[in-house]
Amino acid sequence: MATQANSLSYAGCNFLRQRLVLSTLSGRPVKIRKIRARDDNPGLRDFEASFIRLLDKITNGSRIEINQTGTTLYYQPGLLYGGSVEHDCSVLRGIGYYLESLLCLAPFMKHPLKIVLRGVTNDQVDPSVDVLKATALPLLKQFGIDGESFELKIVRRGMPPGGGGEVVFSCPVRKVLKPIQLTDPGKIKRIRGMAYSVRVSPQMANRIVDSARSILNKFIPDIYIYTDHMKGVNSGKSPGFGLSLVAETTSGTFLSAELASNPQGQGAAVLPEDLGRNCAWLLLEEIYRGGCVDSTNQSLALLLMTLGQQDVSKVLLGPLSPYTIEFLRHLKSFFQIMFKIETKPCGEELKGGDKVLMTCVGIGFSNLSKTLK
Repeated sequence: MATQANSLSYAGCNFLRQRLVLSTLSGRPVKIRKIRARDDNPGLRDFEASFIRLLDKITNGSRIEINQTGTTLYYQPGLLYGGSVEHDCSVLRGIGYYLESLLCLAPFMKHPLKIVLRGVTNDQVDPSVDVLKATALPLLKQFGIDGESFELKIVRRGMPPGGGGEVVFSCPVRKVLKPIQLTDPGKIKRIRGMAYSVRVSPQMANRIVDSARSILNKFIPDIYIYTDHMKGVNSGKSPGFGLSLVAETTSGTFLSAELASNPQGQGAAVLPEDLGRNCAWLLLEEIYRGGCVDSTNQSLALLLMTLGQQDVSKVLLGPLSPYTIEFLRHLKSFFQIMFKIETKPCGEELKGGDKVLMTCVGIGFSNLSKTLK
């Protein structure tokens, strides 16, 4: 039985998901104090409480203690169980907030995970389900997590503030992960995208596509942006529109960018033409940053490298995001693993910004909860 002695202690509400996910995988309890202690509205927010409830659903034997004001959390992880789960996410954050963590945990369950998540599918804060489907799933396949039961499906779209979206995610379990060598980002060969509109005129999506293409066509001819106009019950509870773009390279790397309109009743109205152009510029910015994994999935790639077999894994990344830098510190605390970090200047060829080559030896993490067949 784990005692509070070998538990890790943190203060503040930052990086709550990172700490709880790594705690669950490593089996080390965490105690988090001073969660918004000086705030007018102290303690855990609804979306964080919803995330803790989700962890409770997919694990077996977790012990969670929260004090009366919600400013202190003690989490002692149980075994990852999986199976069929349904969860209503908080509409304050997107489904991507919950899905990012599930992508880290899903391969290590006892039973293959099949989960239905309801809430906001596309917002301005979290990665949308479209982007995670286009970038995170191919990344997991590089580590050997693949199969017919591996899919992410958008049943209904839901925009903030009302939500009403629904997503089905299913993932097979793996005993061990393959080490990876992703050092050649390749050249961009095609760009795909999805312009969606719900509870507004379907013409909005076409206007977004035209403005995005007007910029991207200068660089590459192979561009195809699908339009998705969900009707009736499948369109959620709030109006909105947006665009997600994904660039694929010759070596199978996916780089993404996305934008969504302002939620109903918040901020100024956004023109679809402006949104399309801005999203295209964001994609070009992401391509400039480059690397073999886009900035949304840096921490997922580093986690799966850490948990791989006791073999060398390498990945070339663009500039590390602040979230990834903090994630590396947490990996050191929970798994005592450190990466070798080499900077690769862009040099004479001018292939975008400076890159970082991350190298580590996996800890040989084995999925002990996986049932023997």
